[in-house]
Amino acid sequence: MSASSGAGRRGTIVRVADDGQLTLPTELVERLGLVAGATVRIDERGEGVAIGRSTANLARVYIEPTNLCNLRCRTCVRNVWDEPPGRMSAATYARVIDGVTTVSPRPTVFFGGFGEPFAHPDLLGMIATAKATGSDVELITNGTALDEETSTELVHLGLNRLWVSIDGASPESYADVRLHDALPQVTESLVRLARLREMNRHVLPRIGIAFVAMKRNVADLPEVVRMAARVGADRISVSNVLPHTPEMREQVLYGETISVGLTPASPWAPEVLLPRMSWRNPDVAGLAGLRERSAPLGRVEGWDDPSGICPFVERGSISVRWDGEVSPCLPLLHTHLGYLDFRPRTSQAYSIGNVNARSLLELWGDPAYVELRERLQAFDFAPCTICNSCDMADENLEDCFGNAVPACGGCLWAQGFIRCP
Repeated sequence: MSASSGAGRRGTIVRVADDGQLTLPTELVERLGLVAGATVRIDERGEGVAIGRSTANLARVYIEPTNLCNLRCRTCVRNVWDEPPGRMSAATYARVIDGVTTVSPRPTVFFGGFGEPFAHPDLLGMIATAKATGSDVELITNGTALDEETSTELVHLGLNRLWVSIDGASPESYADVRLHDALPQVTESLVRLARLREMNRHVLPRIGIAFVAMKRNVADLPEVVRMAARVGADRISVSNVLPHTPEMREQVLYGETISVGLTPASPWAPEVLLPRMSWRNPDVAGLAGLRERSAPLGRVEGWDDPSGICPFVERGSISVRWDGEVSPCLPLLHTHLGYLDFRPRTSQAYSIGNVNARSLLELWGDPAYVELRERLQAFDFAPCTICNSCDMADENLEDCFGNAVPACGGCLWAQGFIRCP
């Protein structure tokens, strides 16, 4: 390395060479996929810049073990789709894992999708196989299958993170969304999991809580934050609801924002720069409304996230459906109906190919897919979330900028409304 560097709590420090060039540490270059020919997003932030992951870097593989689920929540896409049920076969999963082993550094493997992962009878075996590759492994679950035997196995396997969906802080509010009174069972299971970690002198799996906010449950969010601390969770991922039905359309919390998704804050409004404070201190509690903090929180992401950025491209991710079809993101795994503000919008599934026919790296490196990732990085799509006034906004097949499927201008993930762990 021709420039000296040092890593500290605030990031990586590099020294500028005589010719003005920066040489980044090899480990960082590899981790971000900064190879010749790849494109990289650089954002100016305050008085500095942030360098994103390159389009060449496969860093996260989402795997949908099954599209089956033991619950039928009122927020679920199953209320409006007619897809055949299925589970990933051992042969298809072996193809995915073969692909993972060819990627260096190893990508994170994330079990999730449009189903409950524990509805697959061999999920624990799948986790063990993924861990054996050297990858970090995460999964998201509704938590109803976390009995003592399963939790013990997750600790022994070294699952890196377990995300649990909890959409209410009381049995009543939880059941109102989930249509199943399982909150006491789920929270008890998480407490037991945290205890099993301690008993086995492990720090894994780390626990995260996923919360889908809507009018009927948003008042529960402060208590969910406190609940997370009680059950040993160290992260909370909050998303808006993706409405699939007219009933859920009435529950959205971003109605006034969606039509101005790319519009900056008023230029006449003062910019407020807040220092670190003890938000529980009664002397500063009145400031909580500035960022709607009503419970003690740690570092907060997403308050000021810019719109028009594909989070799946930024993560360097790819998604594999239960039957082996590969998509750029989770939302494109299945055709589904949602609402873009007041209008129904059908998101048609989009596949790059199937892992049973081509390897994961072949699909990742397909020239058409590379070009799509670069378009997504630039996000030069019609602003459907703002305009939403023509028939083109009713599907993701094309837009008025000339983009063909997938036309992502109406994607609520890219506009920061919907978030996936």
